[in-house]
Parts: sequence; structure tokens; C-alpha cells
Amino acid sequence: MSHRYSRNPDHIRRRNVPAPDNAVIDQHLKDLLSPAIYSPQAYYRLLGMRERILTLPLMVAAVVTLLWHQVPSVSELTRMLSRQDLLWAKAVKVSRQAVSDRFLSFPAPIFKRVFDELVPRVKERWQRRSRPLPPSMAYAKKHFKQVWAADGSVLEALFRKLDSLKHRPAGQLAGKICTVIELGSRLPVEIWLNEDSKAHDCQFLEAQ
Repeated sequence: MSHRYSRNPDHIRRRNVPAPDNAVIDQHLKDLLSPAIYSPQAYYRLLGMRERILTLPLMVAAVVTLLWHQVPSVSELTRMLSRQDLLWAKAVKVSRQAVSDRFLSFPAPIFKRVFDELVPRVKERWQRRSRPLPPSMAYAKKHFKQVWAADGSVLEALFRKLDSLKHRPAGQLAGKICTVIELGSRLPVEIWLNEDSKAHDCQFLEAQ
């Protein structure tokens, strides 16, 4: 009798290499994000984050590069940091452990402030475009001021591949995230995080 084993594709070791650079898209990201990364600098210092090699602008560039270029690991990201400029951040030699520790210690509210600064700018650019809405959305817009969609997802447990994560409990889920988007533009409205992975989606209503 044959047995079928279910595998989580996120647990499979990724063999891909980072996607190639695209000068047009990189410039677009620079124009869009550069103003947003310097606005939270005062808050950054208020949290006691002193200026160092892995600064706020560099960390934002690293995260955007990690996602956009589908960088498969922190080790590969560290190699990229040492041999090339990443968006607005200049190349810098730093150890893999330093990058890993920085990701673990960097305050999430700082990235949230960058996000909050970015969303209105993206909305403004979208409003300047003239793209037809789907018939269903055009009809809904006649009756409702806003048409939103919300989705809650449980964040998966840490893989604990790094030495700095060995002390974390195995299999501990990372919490629950809820994202709200505007259906017409498909742009984000808000993102919330609840560290309780068993939290019900309705509990995010309290954040309103």
C-alpha cells in the first residue's frame, strides 16, 4: 500500500539564486521608498538604536532586496551586501552572524512606520492613473464609500537553522497577522500582528 507524505514547500531547501537586477524597477523602488526611510530616523534614535553599519536605510534596502530578488538565505544576502550596492545602500562587508542578529533585534515598529509613510504615496500615484475597474467593483463603488477585504493568517514557526535561534522552543508559531486591502486598487490599508497564534480574526477589530 502506497503512502502519501505531505510536505510543506516552505520547508524545502531552496536552490534558486537571486533574481537578476532590473535597473528600471530598482530606480522605481528608490524613488518610492527613499523619502520613507529617512522619516523615522528620530524615532529610530528614540528607541536607543545607535548609528552603526547595519543602519535603518540599509536594513530596509536589505529586506526589500530579500523579497524582490527572492534571495534564498541570509548567507546569500550577506554575500550580496559585500559585493554590490543594494538600492540606495552602498556595499559593506559584514558577517552573516551580524546580519542574522540584526534581523532578530531590529524593532518591527520601525518597519511599520516606513510602511505607514509609504502607503499614502502609493495611493496618490494610483489615483493619478486611469485604469478601468472590474464591473463588480464599479457597481460596488456606487453604493459604498470603501470596499475592503481582510484576511488573517497564522505565521509559521521559526525553522531555527541559525545558532542564535537554537534556544527558541521547537514548533512555536510566530503569531497571527491580519491584512486589509482596498479591492479597487488592491493596495494595503492596514496590517496588524497579534503574537497569540490562536487569536481569532475578530480580535483585530479592536485595533480599529
